Amino acid sequence: MDPSLTPAFVSVSDVVIGLSLGSRLFLIAVGLSLIFGVLGVLNFAHGAFYMIGAYVTLAVTNQVIDNFWLAVLAGAVAVGAIGALIEIGTIRPLYERAEGELDQLIVTFGFVLVIHEAVRFVWGSQPYSIDAPASLAFSVSVAGSTFSAYRLFVIGAAFVVMAGLWLFITKTYFGALVRGTSSDREMASMLGVDVPKLYTAVFFLGSFLAGLGGALSAPLQSTSPALGDQVIIDAFIIVVIGGLGSMFGAFVGAMLVGLMQAIGPQFIAAGHIAIPFLAMVIVLLLRPEGLFGGIGE
Repeated sequence: MDPSLTPAFVSVSDVVIGLSLGSRLFLIAVGLSLIFGVLGVLNFAHGAFYMIGAYVTLAVTNQVIDNFWLAVLAGAVAVGAIGALIEIGTIRPLYERAEGELDQLIVTFGFVLVIHEAVRFVWGSQPYSIDAPASLAFSVSVAGSTFSAYRLFVIGAAFVVMAGLWLFITKTYFGALVRGTSSDREMASMLGVDVPKLYTAVFFLGSFLAGLGGALSAPLQSTSPALGDQVIIDAFIIVVIGGLGSMFGAFVGAMLVGLMQAIGPQFIAAGHIAIPFLAMVIVLLLRPEGLFGGIGE
């Protein structure tokens, strides 16, 4: 029988790999969506932040302390701090400009170039890899297929982060400030909210999530200067599908894109590239605002 005529078959392995990929993409996409939803900044450097999270995790594990979990925390916090410094030093002065949005895009794109060259200078262009933590260095059988426990952990971590973010944004005082400021910045300022500090805190949180995604991805894929290039494209597709500013939309969009990238090649050549773009086009045509919308949704 001609192999090209063999019917496509979606296995449990494809689904788990897709959910694993979607889980990592969610962490970068939700930060990107959160920053845009509150600050109105479309951060092109978000993929570079993801890459830094992976590199810092590698550096801490190999050169500072042989503890993967502390290295992951260090990577996420370091990226959050870098994001906050970038927001304070270069993005904050642009909020009141007439063409601030364009200036913000140019500035964040400039940081993509700077960060990439800095990474190449420090670590070179060769790929690096790191082992999963010893506590999760075993396999788990699911529906007759075997998967690494760490891959399943990453999927679970995405669900936990989504639940935690939802509670944080919808049930806390800080979350109320975030939602109020995203709706009406001027009114929030008149009511006494320190909007600049709030913006910095949100940028820190969004950058922290990107760094966390990169840190957790280190044992699942090689780390190189090109790591951030593809994930930022995927992240933009996800936020368009889910809706800019929507956390739940970022979660659903990430899982859909992850599954499409894992299952797509079963149906068409280069399906992992073509199908997510096709899905984005269909969503833009039928629902330009995305499947969901709004901070806290």
